[in-house]
Amino acid sequence: MRELLFLAHRIPYPPDKGDKIRSFHLLQHLAHGYRVHVGAFIDDARDWSHVEHVKKMCGETCFVALHAARAKLSSLAAFATGEPLTLRYFRNARLAHWVHDMLGSRRIERALVFSSAMAQYVEGPSADRMRRVLDFVDLDSDKWRQYSQRHRGPMRWLYRREAETLFEFERRYAADFEASLFVSDAEARLFTSQAPETAARVSVVENGVDTEYFSPQRVYPSPYGADEAVLVFTGAMDYWANVDAVAWFAREVFPQVRSNFPRACFYIVGARPARAVRDLAQLPGVRVAGAVPDIRPYLAHARAAVAPLRIARGVQNKVLEAMAMARPVVASPQAVAGLRLCAELLEWTTDVPEESARLLLKLLGEPATAAFGDALRTHVCRHYSWHENLARVEEILEGEASARAGDAQHARQ
Repeated sequence: MRELLFLAHRIPYPPDKGDKIRSFHLLQHLAHGYRVHVGAFIDDARDWSHVEHVKKMCGETCFVALHAARAKLSSLAAFATGEPLTLRYFRNARLAHWVHDMLGSRRIERALVFSSAMAQYVEGPSADRMRRVLDFVDLDSDKWRQYSQRHRGPMRWLYRREAETLFEFERRYAADFEASLFVSDAEARLFTSQAPETAARVSVVENGVDTEYFSPQRVYPSPYGADEAVLVFTGAMDYWANVDAVAWFAREVFPQVRSNFPRACFYIVGARPARAVRDLAQLPGVRVAGAVPDIRPYLAHARAAVAPLRIARGVQNKVLEAMAMARPVVASPQAVAGLRLCAELLEWTTDVPEESARLLLKLLGEPATAAFGDALRTHVCRHYSWHENLARVEEILEGEASARAGDAQHARQ
């Protein structure tokens, strides 16, 4: 069987947050055609319990604990070397030795590197014989640029530096690797507009949704009170962009909704809520649920899902999952920028607080929104099949697919 090296900045299981959803489905798909050897970091102690599950899908594995405080301290060396902090943060001697040993002892001719931070492990002569594919997913450097625009003082400078230095490495990796992947045409266009010399090596591989799992046809017990008319946000709640989104919504939009519809409640559902998120529970009608074993009941019984992201890159899985559950969605332009054109969703897209409140009050006042939800699910079922979207990855690994941003088959409908 063909052998493949798969490197990821976070263990690709369980698929409970954006990057791990994509990396898990990638690994699962590739394991059917390759003997996949996985090297990855584990930054959440609870994920060690999932190592055996991943090993069953793989050949050789190397999992390395990533302690945030130590990694941040180590990353400070980047100021002396001129590197981005991100590369130093994810630099580890043990993982580097494992990769070197694997390449020296096995006939590994292909590598799938998940996130630009992991590309540093397959540089140099030992990697020259491999066909290397880098899945950027989205453009991390632009995320830091957006962060810099939302901060002041030293943090603004720090984020701007990270955006500039990381982009130079992203650009170099895209030129060196045989192919680079992005999650959407918008991400690919953004990158190639700044690094046009890489355009011939850039391809789009969109995300998917498990529409059997996220099905509105199943029966879910309601997690809400009988008199609550719920608006829900789902996502990892220690991620700054999500924290910023729910704080803005809870303070700028939701009070307008609740003053006109007193039964309205805003539920924030997601693991590891930051202190700024937990504090929102003091506001009238705001509920911080934290980690839950299954988000589907929270989506199924909500009047609408909200995605008021002001900082966003790539494709928002939270939006796709709500659409798959046939839930109405009110989102910001940033949250839907990476999605295929969906006319029904665009009508409910805004970042103006008063307009967001108006749209949500319309949904709360007219709960018979089945047609809207059904249209969103139909869109997801038509365009976001994991199997169909990921079939392209194997073609790219084998050098059988044209690697051009905006290929005809990926053009927006």
